[in-house]
Amino acid sequence: MIFNDAAEFRASGFSPRVCIVGSGPAGISVALKLAAARVPCVILEAGADEWTEESQDTYRGEVVGDHYFDLDMTRLRYFGGSSNHWAGWCRVLDGHDFEPKPYVAHTGWPIGRGDIDPFLDETRDVLGLAPFLPDRAVSDDFRWFEMQKSQPVRFREKFAAPLAQSPLIALVLNTQVDELVGDGAAISAAKLRSRGAPAGELGAPFFVVATGGLENSRLLLWSNERSNGGVVPHAAALGRYWMEHPMFEVGTGFIEDADAMAFDHEGDAFFTPTVEAMAAREVLNFHVQIESMPYRGVKKFIADTACLVPETTEWVADALGLRLQCSARLHMAWEQPPREHNRVALSATERDAAGIPRIELHWKKDDLDRRTMLEGIRMFGAAFARRDLGRVRISDWVRDGGDWPEDMEIAGNHHMGGTRMGDDLSTSVVDGNCKVHGMANLYVAGSSIFATSGQCTPTTTITALALRLGDHLGRVATAGPVKA
Repeated sequence: MIFNDAAEFRASGFSPRVCIVGSGPAGISVALKLAAARVPCVILEAGADEWTEESQDTYRGEVVGDHYFDLDMTRLRYFGGSSNHWAGWCRVLDGHDFEPKPYVAHTGWPIGRGDIDPFLDETRDVLGLAPFLPDRAVSDDFRWFEMQKSQPVRFREKFAAPLAQSPLIALVLNTQVDELVGDGAAISAAKLRSRGAPAGELGAPFFVVATGGLENSRLLLWSNERSNGGVVPHAAALGRYWMEHPMFEVGTGFIEDADAMAFDHEGDAFFTPTVEAMAAREVLNFHVQIESMPYRGVKKFIADTACLVPETTEWVADALGLRLQCSARLHMAWEQPPREHNRVALSATERDAAGIPRIELHWKKDDLDRRTMLEGIRMFGAAFARRDLGRVRISDWVRDGGDWPEDMEIAGNHHMGGTRMGDDLSTSVVDGNCKVHGMANLYVAGSSIFATSGQCTPTTTITALALRLGDHLGRVATAGPVKA
């Protein structure tokens, strides 16, 4: 069932067991699992069926620290959420991404990759994916992996009809949650605003916050402030340990054996280090993307390289016309260390049309980001040369420690952390079942629960975790009274 506002929904008499805030991939995935378990739920979507300037304005905010995207441009506020501009690149966090790194504080999850593996078949169905190809070792330090570039699933387009036809899922458009009402033990209601006006409260036995990797923190911070700590009673980590995937072009190279690269249909190949290689250099997880370039123009590239890396040019001269197949650009993306100071905060001066404080995002890369980038590309270049797969030239700004460029892609629009998963109440917000510490009936879904980010795009893991949460709630919500 789909309703255009809160008034239409109330008139229907529908009584949900679970109230889900947000209709992006996480929220819809939770709802699908609940419906399969015959648990009635409602999805509250603040935006309309399509993009509107008025709705999108709510996402404006300020960034303090490193150069970043405008916050109202990096996500979307309407049915389907940011899946409406998702590029479709898919990869699941590796098993080691869930494990602690002894040399990086606050790493490690309370669950392992095995806890989401049972939901990967369903995840592929939701996202329209084929089974992932197995990784392949290309050296002692690196392995090739498949970054699956799917036809992007727009959740609005794929699931509008199933949601409209479902007797167990009610989607309510144009209806935002201004705040959650809690007493430090449980949530009793959500205060609604529909079509720009207050629309009363909605109660339910269970609540799931699934508004995105920035807005989850914002809603909980504001609700907690309004309730004097009644929504997140253990709030030391709320909004903190926020992470992105920094992304930059870090060098160029020559490729001798294109077959060994296993380029995809767009001419890209992806490589990531082994756990042992990362630990030996005390760096974070990362990947190198080799973007093949046409052979034309390679002569200029050789000339530009000759005065800087003569030994590489000598190798190229030997290979040219024999085995050399193309030149390439090298891009790199990496996981950030979870740092307390990188955080989502509420603005002290700016508010949106509903009077709710806008986001103030504090984000700054640090020495470990820089080390991971430089040591990572050095390690890759050395492995590339040892295998005689090609040669790499590291960009001057990377090698010399120059300023972070502002004219590149800079990051992945991947918003992670802020309500991170963990067992330590001082450094996490939700437990291994995505339930807010100390609250009987409040859960969080989406990338804000990520304890660490790994090196890959988050949507596949978001969906798997949301399906796992839906499975858990499908059992808990039919088990009788709410229990802490």
